[in-house]
Amino acid sequence: MRDIRSWAPFAAVLLAATLAACGGGGDGDQTPRVAYSKMVSFGDSLSDVGSYRVGAIAQLGGGEYSINGSAGVNWTELLAASAHVTAPCAAQTGLQSTIPSIPAVAVVNHAGCYGYGQGGSRVTNPIGVANAALPAPQLGQLTDPVKNQILRHLATSGGTFAADDLVTVLAGGNDVFVNLAAIQQGLTPTDAVTAMATAGGELGAYVKSMIVANGAKHVVVVNLPDVSQTPFAYSLDLQTQGLINTMVVQFNTQLAAGVAGTPEVLLVDAYTQGRDQNARPASYALTNVTTPACDLTKTALPTSLVCTASTLVATDVTGYEFADTVHPTPFGYSLLARFVAENMIKNGWL
Repeated sequence: MRDIRSWAPFAAVLLAATLAACGGGGDGDQTPRVAYSKMVSFGDSLSDVGSYRVGAIAQLGGGEYSINGSAGVNWTELLAASAHVTAPCAAQTGLQSTIPSIPAVAVVNHAGCYGYGQGGSRVTNPIGVANAALPAPQLGQLTDPVKNQILRHLATSGGTFAADDLVTVLAGGNDVFVNLAAIQQGLTPTDAVTAMATAGGELGAYVKSMIVANGAKHVVVVNLPDVSQTPFAYSLDLQTQGLINTMVVQFNTQLAAGVAGTPEVLLVDAYTQGRDQNARPASYALTNVTTPACDLTKTALPTSLVCTASTLVATDVTGYEFADTVHPTPFGYSLLARFVAENMIKNGWL
């Protein structure tokens, strides 16, 4: 079995190859063409670098939504290495669990940490997936929405972004899950699609009015990958899969409209890239794009948040795309990081 600690060096090799192939750096040592001082990341579980790595979750060896190990496996951590900045640390940690076997842990804000993404977070609504305000029992994820994440950063940074910040934004998946669940409670599919379009427009507006307007010069906005092409969606009927795809497309359409004509924003099309990976997996060294690498019958919770090398479905899951039903493996994250890096290089940002 591949030692989990080998994922980060493996991803670094991928990114170095990307820099060399795309002409990044320009001086032969992959030095970025833009000198960044730090990364500031906003979003949800796909960008969460350890908001819930506390208490029982930490004791289980968990903390990130992937295959956990001693090395960071998140796409923002991998991208930070290419940008020659320190990987972001979790800006806020804690757990408001209502599960008896998982004690709650006090919420703590960490000065000097700029990884604001949190598992379960939505774009605007503070009640995200597994939030303690939902009917018990819940893991008690903090789910601070992206809007509040940005406001918290501004409150600690004098109301501005530094011109040499590398800012990343990726969100919307939890709005899919919440709106899909709401259909079971009476929300119409049409209203769910409309809600997703609204969320996409809101995210675009936040990027322009709260991030760019406050000084950021390099904002990488990654659109929402196709949630309809995940193990979660494959467990549903074809009609629901089609609805999920429509929700994602409408979110992305409004997000793109919201940031259009903003030179400080680089919009990265992870939706199209992810669909290509699904259609041509061998071209990306993927061997499995339909089932999770984590055996969720072995984990204390049914999520990759607590998945480790000891809870996998096979001795070798190197080519798996998904860790659980929606989150990437370390290799899946490295593919996203590489794609983002390619786009940054082409835009002269790396």
